[in-house]
Amino acid sequence: MFSEAKEHAPGHLHQIFADPYSAFDNLVIERQLHLRVALQALACEPLANGRLTLRVIHGWENGGFEPADLAHGDYRIASLEDLARVSAEHQQAIDRDAPLPRDSASLLAEPLADAIAAAEAKGQVFDEETRAIPARWPAFDRGLTLYTFFKVYHRLTYGEDDTYRSIHCRTLEGPREIHEFHLEEGEFAVVRPTDGATGDSVLVLHVSQLEPVRMLLEACRT
Repeated sequence: MFSEAKEHAPGHLHQIFADPYSAFDNLVIERQLHLRVALQALACEPLANGRLTLRVIHGWENGGFEPADLAHGDYRIASLEDLARVSAEHQQAIDRDAPLPRDSASLLAEPLADAIAAAEAKGQVFDEETRAIPARWPAFDRGLTLYTFFKVYHRLTYGEDDTYRSIHCRTLEGPREIHEFHLEEGEFAVVRPTDGATGDSVLVLHVSQLEPVRMLLEACRT
């Protein structure tokens, strides 16, 4: 189970850049070019091919991180105009102080309950700390995957000092790479199939980053 995920694992960008971990630093002269190339490969290409889903997360605030409180909406987008429409819908809800759009499915709470139930069916016994503390989740099958995505969602909500990180993760949909960015221009992650695997890519961001990331992608188009 401890091979389910690995942070700082070489991924698709390692085929493009000699060192992706330093390619986006503010002091790098060609930083903007590097960013454009990375976004073209990770987001713009699957967008143009109709293979990109936008995932907008919200619900955690004031340091909270309860799995049940994390809400999201998934949107199949085929153009930057679709992204602009989703951004406008969320901004209208914020302006009206209305509930943000959300899917009924849970990103963490339901998969966590299912994973624990499966482990218990195999004879594992859990104390309350293992259930409640994300760092304890790797103790059961699929727990490391859930913990890895928990950390990604937490960093996208509350920020992170590292500019970029690459993660390999085994999911129910197949092997995936997570490319996570924390830039002055915007914070987001792209979950994509590993090279040779099939499936769609997912652009993940906090609701507050909809407009910054849209502007980033617009800049790549122009």
